[in-house]
Amino acid sequence: MVSSDQRRRQLAREKYVRQQQRRQEAQQKARRRNTVIAAALAVVLAAGGAVYASVSLTDSGSKDADSAAPSDSPTPAPTSSEPKAPEPAMAIDKKAAYTMSLKTNEGDISIAMEAAKTPHTVNSFKHLADKKYFDGTKCHRLTTEGIFVLQCGDPKGDGTGGPGYTIPDENLDALGKAGADGSVTFPAGTVAMANTMQPNTGGSQFFLVYKDTKLPPQFTPFGKIDAAGLKVVEEVAKGGVEGGAKDGAPKTAVTIEKATVGKK
Repeated sequence: MVSSDQRRRQLAREKYVRQQQRRQEAQQKARRRNTVIAAALAVVLAAGGAVYASVSLTDSGSKDADSAAPSDSPTPAPTSSEPKAPEPAMAIDKKAAYTMSLKTNEGDISIAMEAAKTPHTVNSFKHLADKKYFDGTKCHRLTTEGIFVLQCGDPKGDGTGGPGYTIPDENLDALGKAGADGSVTFPAGTVAMANTMQPNTGGSQFFLVYKDTKLPPQFTPFGKIDAAGLKVVEEVAKGGVEGGAKDGAPKTAVTIEKATVGKK
């Protein structure tokens, strides 16, 4: 006959196994997102036709793998059964133009944003910048083939961080209709939201386009880099990716020392 102590130990073991299984499932899901990274089909014109590069532009921390609350400190990633935080309440002037200023160790980057076109996105960046969410964070990803972007906005610095909430997609038709290959051109200087390749899964991660890039029209374009800021990103891109890769951490490390958002 099983004693009460033995029964309690058995139940504890079973609970531990279930917890481990849930953690493993969450980790596997996050890894799959990182591998796909939005499966952004970047088109490279080659002799005889178009060559597609499966490169990702995901914000793995935006939805089920949210890993950072809108504060200065990251928090553990919840499982898919845990509730997300609500999107910040609207607190901006939807008719106004705003500027996001990024002071980085490589130079200042100024980004013009129009709240009338992307109110939820601008409101979220204002909310996070006011909380110093981006201060001290690294731009964790540079791509130099197929697509040409510098990706930032992850407090964890590994592509898995997010604010604990998601915002809706906006302004997706701003760059025109998709061509036969399913892509539109994101011009150099465009700033757009990363996501999980699912609708309305933007979080805090965003990418800066430093050279015309073809991508599916499913990444919210919400800003335009000024000329001086674009030169900063271009110089970082010239330094290449660590280890000589085409996609990974930039060899020239970029840290956002301070981010502010205000009306023009």
